[in-house]
Order: sequence, then C-alpha cells, then structure tokens
Amino acid sequence: MTNKLNPSTRILMGPGPSDVHPRVLKAMATPLLGHLDPQFIQIMDQVMEMLRQLFQTENQLTFAVSATGSAGMETCFVNLLEPGDEAMVCVNGVFGNRMCDIVERCGAKLIRIDADWGSHVDPDQVKQALCNCSPKLVSIVHAETSTGVLQPLKDISKIVHDTSALFLVDTVTSLAGTDVRVDDWEIDAIYSGTQKCISAPPGLSPVSFNPKAIEIMDQRKTRVQSWYLDLSLVKNYWAGAKRAYHHTAPISMVYALHEALSLIFEEGLEKRFKRHRHNHELLRDGLEEMGFEFVVAPEYRLPMLNAVRIPEGVDDIIVRRKLLDEYNIEIGAGLGNFAGKVWRIGLMGHSCDQNHVNMLLAALRQIIN
Repeated sequence: MTNKLNPSTRILMGPGPSDVHPRVLKAMATPLLGHLDPQFIQIMDQVMEMLRQLFQTENQLTFAVSATGSAGMETCFVNLLEPGDEAMVCVNGVFGNRMCDIVERCGAKLIRIDADWGSHVDPDQVKQALCNCSPKLVSIVHAETSTGVLQPLKDISKIVHDTSALFLVDTVTSLAGTDVRVDDWEIDAIYSGTQKCISAPPGLSPVSFNPKAIEIMDQRKTRVQSWYLDLSLVKNYWAGAKRAYHHTAPISMVYALHEALSLIFEEGLEKRFKRHRHNHELLRDGLEEMGFEFVVAPEYRLPMLNAVRIPEGVDDIIVRRKLLDEYNIEIGAGLGNFAGKVWRIGLMGHSCDQNHVNMLLAALRQIIN
C-alpha cells in the first residue's frame, strides 16, 4: 500500500515556519549537483556573499550551518566555550533558557541575567552584573519568539565591549524582518534560521563570526565537543580555494536559501522592513479593535511575531483548532510561562502579507463572535 503525500495548503501565521515563495519551492526541484562540484562551490560562495549583505557584515566566516537554527545556537556556544569558562546569558523567554542549557552542557559556568517575560533586558542589569564577574562571552536574544520582544542591542554591545567579553546574539526570528547590523553593533558571533523571515524551509542556520571570535576559537586548549559542528573542520568546506570534504551538504536546501536570499535583495532590505512594520500595524489595529491586548510595550514589540493575551472566556485550543480546520490558518500557542494565556501570531517573510492579516482578522471575528 502506498501513502501519497498530500498535505493541506495552510496559511502559516505562527512562530515559524513561514510561507515559502513559489520560486523557492521551484529552486528545490533543481537537479542535484555533487557537494564538491565546482558549480555547487560557486553557489555556496554566492550564498555566503548574500548572507554577508543580510547580516550587514564584512566577516569572512559567514555561512549556513547544515541544520536548523538550534544547531546554529549550539555551533556558536560549543566553538567559543571550553570547560571552566564563564558565560553570561540574558534570559527573558524560552530561547534564553535554551542558551543556558547549552552553556552548562559545554561545562562552562553559567551567569544568568533574568528579566520578566514580555519585557526587554535592561542594559543597566548587564552593566551591574559585569562589575562582579569576567565572562568569556555575553549572549542575548534579539527577537524572543516566545514573548514577542525586540531587544535593543547597541547599548548592551557597548557595555559588553568595555570588558574583554564576546557579544553573541540570536537573530533566528529577526534576520530579514528588521534591521540587523553585525559590524555597526559590534556583534562578535551571531546565528539565525532560514524558516522565519528569510522564508526558506527549515534546515539551515546562517552564522557569522568576526576576527575576534575566530581568534578565540583558534586559541582553544580542548577539542570542540561536537565533531559535526566543529568550525575548525567545517570552515574548510565553506571557504578557501581548495575545499575540504567535511559532510555532504543539503544541496536542495542551499538552492532554496540562494533563491530566498535573491528574493530578499530584489525587494530591498528597507522596503522589506517597512512591509513588516506596516502589516504589524494593520494587525495590531484590527486585534485591538476586537479587544485583544498585546503582551509587549509598543517600543519593544516585534513586528514579525505578535504576542497577544487570549481574552477571558475565549478557549485557546478550540479557537486555534477552528482556525486550522475551517480556515487553514495556523497561529502559535503560548510557550512556557505563557502557555494557554497568549497567542503568537507570525508575520514573517512571505507570510507577512496584507491579505493574510485580513483573512485572520475576519476568521477571528467569525469564530469569537
């Protein structure tokens, strides 16, 4: 018996993945090349150059890890930390907590800076904490997907660089949806994912490391705990005149990322950021008219991930199930402290569309009323 693959066509308005442009899907159907074929090496080089433009950096070590955004997170930590190092993690949601888990798995000493869920991390908290310790790195989430907070980075970066610490940033949800300036903001190491505002399928994690971070990696006294994510090995596959085999790259995913990045630059970064802000405002006005309240203060709201409190008397599971079954619309449930209390509505990349907003608002009015 053969089970044919025939999933429903959904309108993806959750925390990821986002809808994918037809050109990206078509790119994935392009005939395969060998992972060391000269033509594929050229495609890899083009992907690296477009990622530099997207991250707004000159960093040579800028590429896509062959795994999802969580692997990008782990790549940064396992290459920069050794057992016994100190690492400071700013936590205001699920993904800050995940950073903490990885720090401890690296055998490093964890220093937590906690802020309330739905709030940003105050630079003064970081400054005060750094008076009492000397961590090797300080990490923070730019766009906390679990809460909808957009974290300002420039002031914290300056505070971190008044010490000898590295500054590590998670941009899984923010990259390609709002401004990310690696060089201007002096970010030493950064990672993202393809399935959010880049609007490619999940499966690759763009990363970038500046010379200071590379120097730290080159000075390691112990081997990286992960062979697959060891950048002393992986970087020889992605860079240089003669590429060294490390693993078989996901060829079709690299095609998809190449096409998604091409679409981003055809649109233009500023125009793309403006589209995300405009559709966020359209959604905000419609939801507030219906009585919804946003979790996050206006000045710290993510335009691409809208966290709203579920009104009293509205059943979380029933409404989300009706949206999916009757309207083919997916929105996200709350995570952690916000489970059952908050919806997370995504407007990411190709999903950030005025028609999507209007369809969701109309569906919610019909279901709730």
